[in-house]
Amino acid sequence: MEPLIALVVGFLAARVAGLAGVEALDAWQPALRVGLAVMFLFTGFAHFHPRFRVDLIGMVPPRLPRPDLLVTITGVLELAGAVGLLIPATAPWAAGGLILLMIAVFPANVSAARRRVAQGDPLGPRSALQAVFIVAAALTIL
Repeated sequence: MEPLIALVVGFLAARVAGLAGVEALDAWQPALRVGLAVMFLFTGFAHFHPRFRVDLIGMVPPRLPRPDLLVTITGVLELAGAVGLLIPATAPWAAGGLILLMIAVFPANVSAARRRVAQGDPLGPRSALQAVFIVAAALTIL
């Protein structure tokens, strides 16, 4: 739920800034890119925070090797994607890459839900949130 809050708060703050005169944010798409960037900064940094890292490593399906390395790689990709969203020239590529990343890590969400580990939300809410994030990223490309 926290990533959704980060997305919404980041989007609303950027939209308000746009309405207040920040020309670069005076449309919904740039504001949505900021919201997504805030969300991916939040989730990306969680990959390196000791408290959350343990949970994220626990989400990796047991059949995959080096879950610690996979969590590090996905965290770096999320942080890089967040930065890329904030640069107009790279924003579409960053959004596309983040969509692919979200699709690639979805099996970890399924595995975690089935094994009731880590952030053990039921699969339905996990799937719905992932769909919201993918759609939000896709909307920034259109």
